[in-house]
Amino acid sequence: MPFESGSVSFRMMELPRAFPKNFAEKFAANAAGPLDAVGEGQQRGWVTGRHLLDAHITEESALHAGWVRLALRQAERKVPAALLKAECRMEELAAMAAEGKAYLKAKQRAEIRQSVMERLLPNMPPQLKAIPFVYMPGAAHLYVTALPVSQLDVFSAALVLTLGFGGSPATPETLGETLKKADLRDFAGTSFSPEMEGEAMEAAPGREFLTWLWFKAETQNGRVALAEGRELGVLVEGPLTFTHEGNGAHVSVLKKGAPENSIEAKTSLLSGKKLKEAKITFALDEQNTWSFGFEADQFLIRGLKLPQGESQLDAISRFQERMIFLEQWREIFLDLFGAFLQARTDSKKWKSATADIRAWIQGRPGRR
Repeated sequence: MPFESGSVSFRMMELPRAFPKNFAEKFAANAAGPLDAVGEGQQRGWVTGRHLLDAHITEESALHAGWVRLALRQAERKVPAALLKAECRMEELAAMAAEGKAYLKAKQRAEIRQSVMERLLPNMPPQLKAIPFVYMPGAAHLYVTALPVSQLDVFSAALVLTLGFGGSPATPETLGETLKKADLRDFAGTSFSPEMEGEAMEAAPGREFLTWLWFKAETQNGRVALAEGRELGVLVEGPLTFTHEGNGAHVSVLKKGAPENSIEAKTSLLSGKKLKEAKITFALDEQNTWSFGFEADQFLIRGLKLPQGESQLDAISRFQERMIFLEQWREIFLDLFGAFLQARTDSKKWKSATADIRAWIQGRPGRR
């Protein structure tokens, strides 16, 4: 499972309430069925985090180092495209020879295809894929690997069916409501470009946050203050993706070298684009660093590398340590987004911040 080792890509989901005490019974009632029961269409159900064939869900098997560790398994039988094409062609040639025809009508070819599918499908091994998640009992959030919206919809529907309630993906709008009781959809877009009026900008709170964070890091020698008085090292690096839904090119992607210091980055900012995607590193000290790819519109986290931690740990202790680091990352992230919200929801503070960001953009390198 991806949360146990290496880097992890995920999104956070905010829950209206904690899992019930009998959560294991509820997930067991919607556990994945036997693979030999997989027919036409997709079979969905929960399995434990031990492996994709373990559908025996109890409180003991669902919990790992104190965390709920489960996955939504999807099983489906499919006939490989190349095999299907070859089998259909073989039957078509046989039919043409038997009937003395040079070709077959579309209806007959469709019937042959359906017949071949029905013959081959039961003998195809089920193809498995999963959407893992982790959850700390008592919390009002979880981490799930469902990055595409299609996967998120499938996972959310399964969660509602199982628990009777689902969650909301932790987008800028969702967290704005959670942290500040502010509906960011009510705020008009802001222009950070000294060459463009604010009326021309679409509302994009996630991009505003990421651009604001980049500005903070660059103008404060890479140090950003956290709420409890600690300082956090923040580094924003390429590849960088800039976006503005206006005239001309909507998206600019800068790769290789140091795109954050390039003339192209300044040009993108001056044209009204904001930073949508970047690589970010958080550092509390040399041992505690987190680096990840960040997509600002939906707050997607790609390839989060957690701190190294202790080297000599058993599997359970190692997983527990990784979950502690994951929760620390969340606290830091929410702290930074909370600071952004403090400025964004205060008209005077935001006017001052916007002026500072415009001056920062204007002062960026203009020549190679």
